[in-house]
Amino acid sequence: MIRLGSIEFERPAVMGVLNVTPDSFSDGGRFASLDDALRQAEQMAKDGAAIIDVGGESTRPGAAAVDDQQELERVLPVIAALCTNLDIPVSVDTSKPVVMREAVAVGATLINDVCALQAEGAMQAAVELQQPVCLMHMQGLPRTMQDNPHYDDVIADVTDFLAARMAECVAAGLGEDLIMVDPGFGFGKTVTHNIELLGNLRQLQALGRPILIGVSRKSTLGALTGRAVDDRLAAGIAAAALAVDRGADVVRTHDVAATVDALKVAQAIGEKDKRL
Repeated sequence: MIRLGSIEFERPAVMGVLNVTPDSFSDGGRFASLDDALRQAEQMAKDGAAIIDVGGESTRPGAAAVDDQQELERVLPVIAALCTNLDIPVSVDTSKPVVMREAVAVGATLINDVCALQAEGAMQAAVELQQPVCLMHMQGLPRTMQDNPHYDDVIADVTDFLAARMAECVAAGLGEDLIMVDPGFGFGKTVTHNIELLGNLRQLQALGRPILIGVSRKSTLGALTGRAVDDRLAAGIAAAALAVDRGADVVRTHDVAATVDALKVAQAIGEKDKRL
């Protein structure tokens, strides 16, 4: 069982991606209307998603930034509708303090921050809200993160960063039981870095907190398979299953139904192995 404050779900859990943006790398523009977003979220919940993650600003390399008001207009109606119509938690994918506060006010119960609460005012907002938070590692900023990223030791660097951010959050007053961590596949990392992270994911368990991974449809899968973004389902399923085998607790994905089925098989085999 995974526990983050008042949120509980069985491990491994699937987080469904719902981007209400015009320019996200995979599904940009597909769910920009409230009706389309609600239908997609309802389908993901039916397919077995344990949580829906709503994002209003693309974090793909080179994406244009949006201001507070634009992001609020994109995500708040969707989050409010999901919280009214669905019986599963809703997460907000944002780095902006005002969006965190307003999203929680309309029902969001998790803050998923690719900047790990480093934006001005973000830490203070999280401490005031006392809601579960996912801290993600990213080298650089979304607009420039893929400009020649470098690490001396990607596993050690990512682990050390997340440990430091956790410590700062706890020191500021955020309950440690509210924290989840994400190594940030594809965020300021080369294909080689991503493969090394996935292969050594167990090392992040030393942090003692639930681990979220997001590899769905990402460019590393394209580099390994030669397939376009909409044709990476099999690769994403393989990466998700391997990540769970190596300690991931939550898998963030665009492809909920297939991922849920794959993880059921992986979990059943893993449980059998433990009994032998």
